[in-house]
Amino acid sequence: MKSILGQSPQITHLLRTIPMISASDVSVLIYGETGTGKALLAQVLHSESRRSEQAIVSVNCAALSLEDIEADLFGRCDAEGTIQHRGRLLAADGGTVFLDEVDALPLSIQAKILRFLEAGECQLQGSHKLHLADVRILAASSVDLQAEVAAGRFRSDLFYRLQVVPITLPALRDRSEDVSLLLRHFGREFAGNNAVVRYAKDAEHCLYTYAWPGNVRELMNFCQQMALLNPGKSLQPEDLPLEMMPEVAANDHMFTLPPTGIKLAQIELDLIEQALEMAAGNRSKAARLLGISRDTLLYRMQKYDL
Repeated sequence: MKSILGQSPQITHLLRTIPMISASDVSVLIYGETGTGKALLAQVLHSESRRSEQAIVSVNCAALSLEDIEADLFGRCDAEGTIQHRGRLLAADGGTVFLDEVDALPLSIQAKILRFLEAGECQLQGSHKLHLADVRILAASSVDLQAEVAAGRFRSDLFYRLQVVPITLPALRDRSEDVSLLLRHFGREFAGNNAVVRYAKDAEHCLYTYAWPGNVRELMNFCQQMALLNPGKSLQPEDLPLEMMPEVAANDHMFTLPPTGIKLAQIELDLIEQALEMAAGNRSKAARLLGISRDTLLYRMQKYDL
């Protein structure tokens, strides 16, 4: 079973709360950008719950066929009421259902999901009989569901029923101190019988300051590619994809020293304050803007009594 990796404050806090959330049967709504690990978190919550011996059924709501969505989720009966097809929710009896991209569910199905959440019962196509199932619901979305509620695209009652416990997974750019740990982990995982890929200091700095728009999934794919193409190599900045290289200044010097000189400490202090303001106080993001580690930023903040 894969686990959530990280030593940043956001991930450390999450890891502390997982046992408490897993011990309960309440619904959990997981927010996060694509690639942050929402499905992995759902797997972890299930594996540490009392339902771990039963199945976790994952449903990508955006990929469901609109024509068959009701039968796919709940099932179908014949004219006599005999179940011909057990939908995913009924098939997960005793276990967990993970509704990924839950915002993609049509409003007509949202009402049926709400009833299932509240009473554990559903009505199958072709029958008026109610069928019961004991299922825990975990859901995930990469969009702001409250905004979807305000726009009339998502039921407010279902939103509040799903969001008993909300969890937001941070983007990788907001926990850049975890990049090195993840690079080492996935480097070992994908090396197989080959030597592990290594990174020169300048190359690792490029990866540390890169924004990772695809989050952990992008980093994992990158590590797999490097393990395949460069086994055992110590990678230099020129070995990295172009999009991961820092922007190059138009001239040789990003800053020209004036003949009168400067007060370096004052400039450093000013840049730190600007970065913290641009990052709205997020120290990990501010460190990334400055091209330094979070620990280095904290040291320099302490140095200037910030």
